[in-house]
Formats: sequence, structure tokens, C-alpha cells
Amino acid sequence: MTTPVTTPSTTLDERVATDYRLDEGDHERLSHYAPKDKLLQAMVEGTPVRALCGKVWVPSRDPNRFPVCPECREIYETLSE
Repeated sequence: MTTPVTTPSTTLDERVATDYRLDEGDHERLSHYAPKDKLLQAMVEGTPVRALCGKVWVPSRDPNRFPVCPECREIYETLSE
């Protein structure tokens, strides 16, 4: 009869602490453009996202209620050309 050989295993639980520094400014008054996949993830997880203009914020409001950031619009238009 043989004895099964057991190998010890190690489980690694890596947690990364992220210190988000949200920008002050007009992110509460303007609607910003951000990559769609990043925006969706930020809305679901409640994490900050960086807009095309560089603003960092946590999306939590209906963007249709605010005018589009002129800097984001300009960058978006140059990307789509």
C-alpha cells in the first residue's frame, strides 16, 4: 500500500492600498470624457477615473445634467479626426 505524498502549499493574498488624490475644481460642474471601460469600472467600484483633460474624480452623477468640459471636448475631437 502506498502513502499519498502531500506537498505544502502557500497562498498569497496581495492587497494593494491605493491613495487616491482627487482633483479640486470644476469636476462637480462639468461632464468629462473618459475611456468607456475605465468609466464603467469606476462607476461600479466607486474608484476614481482620469478624464481626457486630466481631472481625476469619482463619477457619481448623471453627466447629462452638466455641460461638457471644453478641454475634454477639444481633446476628443482631435482624437476622432
